[in-house]
Amino acid sequence: MTMKLNCDLGESFGAWTMGLDDEVMPHIDQANIACGFHAGDALVMQKTLALAKQYKVSIGAHPSYPDLVGFGRRSINCTSEEIIALIHYQVAALDGMANVQGISLDYVKPHGALYNDMMRKPEVFDAILTAISQYPKKLALMLQATADIDDYKAQAKKVGITIYSEAFADRCYDDEGRLLARSQQGAVLNKEAMLNQVKQLSTQGSITTISGKVLKLSVDSLCVHGDNIAGVQAMREIKDLLSK
Repeated sequence: MTMKLNCDLGESFGAWTMGLDDEVMPHIDQANIACGFHAGDALVMQKTLALAKQYKVSIGAHPSYPDLVGFGRRSINCTSEEIIALIHYQVAALDGMANVQGISLDYVKPHGALYNDMMRKPEVFDAILTAISQYPKKLALMLQATADIDDYKAQAKKVGITIYSEAFADRCYDDEGRLLARSQQGAVLNKEAMLNQVKQLSTQGSITTISGKVLKLSVDSLCVHGDNIAGVQAMREIKDLLSK
């Protein structure tokens, strides 16, 4: 199965513009749209949804901790009840706005620190599963493809949730199949290394970790970043690689 491409979009806010959404949308399959807690506002959400509709791109809610100042990259010690409520609040907002335009959400992909906590803290993952299972529309959950992805899928299956596993085109991995912290040297790949990683994932279903270990990963979708012209140009090359 050909991997899909996903990208985080709709992250402008008020007078602040982030990302090249107009240039990115024609090249992707799945748009992870900010819901206002880390970025995005009502008008940006509306315009991003319209753009996704124009290019027939699958829509995903991209909820986060309530952290506009920190762009959702700071972990907040929320209770399970708080996580469930903040997921419902953000997903419902985007879903409602999508319904106005005659389109519908397909999945949820948490953002930033909430995403990282989901992958490292069982109680956060459980709360997110509960939130999605309680939502009155069937939605998938996108999370990181790791060596233990089958464990995540088994837990999600118990509550009727489909998992979309994703890899990252421009990030280096550690030997556990998790992203190398941005603070570490080599965490972000240059263009050549990124394209080599995409090719390896596409043809061999594996990545090479920071120590040189080859690790098999089951990947449904590939996350690409389009907040600069070089990234958009690389996105086109990635699309070509995946279509071969």
